[in-house]
Amino acid sequence: MPRPPAAADVFTAVADPHRRQMLVYLAARERAVAEIVEALQLAQPSVSKHLKVLREAGLVEPRREGKQVFYHTRAHAIRPLHEWAGIFEQYWRHQLARIKERAEGRKGGKT
Repeated sequence: MPRPPAAADVFTAVADPHRRQMLVYLAARERAVAEIVEALQLAQPSVSKHLKVLREAGLVEPRREGKQVFYHTRAHAIRPLHEWAGIFEQYWRHQLARIKERAEGRKGGKT
């Protein structure tokens, strides 16, 4: 089965810290490109490049209003990331339980 182009891969798209910042920033509400530029302190061409990658991966969606373009996060498109990370949830719970057991064992041994 052929892989999608790197730009269309959700995991590749979120590998860049600036793109993750954009997704978090856009999660609250729709924003104009100029707002993203200002908030993230990045050059406009850089923001446009990152938005293109996010758009091609289906993580954001643009809406044009006159000359301005607004973007919003497509939360359902992030689901593959959530499902993948969920695989490790059992491991994390197990590790936290072991840490708690060790901590409680140390407290009990000092009494």
